[in-house]
Amino acid sequence: MTTTTLAVLVPLLPFLGAAAGLLLGRTAPGFVRPLAVLPTLAAAVLAAVVAARQGGGRAIDAATQLTPTGSVPIDLALHLDGFAVLVAVLVGLVATCVQVYSTAYLKDDVRYPSYAALVSLFTSAMLLVVYSGDLMVLLVGWEVMGICSYFLVGHYWETPEARAASLKAFLVTKLGDVPFLIGLFALAADTGTFRITGILAAVNNGGLDHPTLIALLLLAGVAGKSAQFPLHTWLPDAMAGPTPVSALIHAATMVAAGIYFVARLLPVFAASGAALVVLAVMAAVTMIGSGLAALAQDDIKRVLAYSTIGQLGYMSGALAVGDRGAAVFHLISHGAFKAVLFLAAGVVIHAAGTNSLAAMSRMGDLAKRIPDAYWTMTVALLALAAIPPFAGFFSKEAVLVAAEHTAFGDRDVAPAAAGWTILVAGLAAAVLTAAYATRLWLLAFRGRGPEVPDHGKQPIAMTSVLWVLAVPTIAFGLAAGTLTDWFDGHSLTPSLTTAVLSTGVGLVGGLVTYGTWRHTTALADRPPVGAVAAHPDAEPALVEVEAITSHTAAYGTIAGAPDPSDPGRLLLGPLHRHAVTGFHLDALYTVLFVRPVGAAARLVRFLDREVVDTYVRGAGGIARGLGTAVRRAQTGNVQTYLGALLAGTLVLAIAAVVFANVYAGA
Repeated sequence: MTTTTLAVLVPLLPFLGAAAGLLLGRTAPGFVRPLAVLPTLAAAVLAAVVAARQGGGRAIDAATQLTPTGSVPIDLALHLDGFAVLVAVLVGLVATCVQVYSTAYLKDDVRYPSYAALVSLFTSAMLLVVYSGDLMVLLVGWEVMGICSYFLVGHYWETPEARAASLKAFLVTKLGDVPFLIGLFALAADTGTFRITGILAAVNNGGLDHPTLIALLLLAGVAGKSAQFPLHTWLPDAMAGPTPVSALIHAATMVAAGIYFVARLLPVFAASGAALVVLAVMAAVTMIGSGLAALAQDDIKRVLAYSTIGQLGYMSGALAVGDRGAAVFHLISHGAFKAVLFLAAGVVIHAAGTNSLAAMSRMGDLAKRIPDAYWTMTVALLALAAIPPFAGFFSKEAVLVAAEHTAFGDRDVAPAAAGWTILVAGLAAAVLTAAYATRLWLLAFRGRGPEVPDHGKQPIAMTSVLWVLAVPTIAFGLAAGTLTDWFDGHSLTPSLTTAVLSTGVGLVGGLVTYGTWRHTTALADRPPVGAVAAHPDAEPALVEVEAITSHTAAYGTIAGAPDPSDPGRLLLGPLHRHAVTGFHLDALYTVLFVRPVGAAARLVRFLDREVVDTYVRGAGGIARGLGTAVRRAQTGNVQTYLGALLAGTLVLAIAAVVFANVYAGA
């Protein structure tokens, strides 16, 4: 087969698997798991073959016109460059691991067939975004991911947390999609095409008339999809969904789509220095704010969610300084270690019977119960904290090096202000990242208290994928030097200055957190905190549902816990109560947007029911009254009808005589 044919099959196979899984889910349930895993695995293998054939060389383009529009045509187009083929391999690998993991995690879930089909459709949509060479086709995948996330985040729809989180994720991302869609049409109007190659050619030739306006409109959609400030608030709440879904969303699909989109169209954004500065500020606020919030969270998955927001901020920062190679490099390395973190978190929650770090810190021997999750999560946290030689170190250094070059004027793609903003914020975020990664590891695996209940050996389907994903977590950074052709041909090697500086501040953050933990642990008593609700024999998905419900019941919130031995509480001081709520952005948005929109909706409902419907009912009442009056004349008495006829005739005759005399006199 040609490379183009193989590339077409990559998004098509998961789509066909999703359709077949939905059709056979009830009639032939034995086929559901093979239809979930095998098409996704085949797509991952084909994506690797496409990447090998593309080889980081010249981009492969293929297109056929979808339909004549009379103005800007829409094409079914593929655009396979080094970025696209590598990201597709990541998506295929993570999606396959998630599907395998889910076969055990949701083993007895009655909604597993629809869940597996939605995961396959989600994967197909992301692969369509990655390979698409036309913005309208890309938009189809973009929106399909949005509706899939709604259903998957709300999988545990019996819990109020999941219902609220799914609706919030859908509405917040749609809020960004409205200006995003306007920006796409404005871009096509300026360049005369939806084809990515045509748009980039027009930009290079100075054919973009409104670069700042278009870039800012597109950034609104990117902020929503990739959970960047100020539209990031949906992502922490989305942790109410199943853990494998969290891994898929955070590592390889939805939140990566916005970053990938900007990387694809970076010349469009680079045409406006103002847009790059806005992107830099957005990234800086996202990095620092999410780091502070992560340090205050008690739910282990919410810590990882804010971590994702911060790491996406690094990727946005790389794009803000005009280096899409560094952005995609960090996207891929982050996808590997973040998938490990979430999938390992699912094992931890199952073993501990709770998602509360405060409760875990009062348990003994958790690490011994789950050695696979313990070791792989330790490696992934080291990668997250950018400790060499793990992948996160090399990719984060690539971002900081790009910012350094822009700040000192060695590169002129972006304003120096953007470079300084990202460099300073990136170093500050490195301290926070190391701090919350250390805190998570200490509270989860170095707890003191009663021994954790023995849940038995974790399913092989859940533990094996952790080691599969640990391989790129360890090795991808070391191998990046051989992949320069896939990253625009420029080196991603760390510089000595930023490497020493960022690693040093990271170590300081980790060591300070460790010292604080030793201090708070020694001073605090060890009463049980929270609830561990799940039965040791329960399946992982049921454990997670009970953990979410019991956390809210025990603490009054899914975010924090009143734990005096939490080192994050001492480190943040008075800032802790603000950080644990995400700096009250949800409350602010409720006052500024939710309540006014709700009031406007109630006003519209009142006007519709009490004003518009009153006129409608009045018109109907008049018709009914006239009908009643006319109906009374229908007595059925022939004499009455004849009398009325004669009277009417007499009236007409008199009227005729009167009018005749009047006209005769005139």
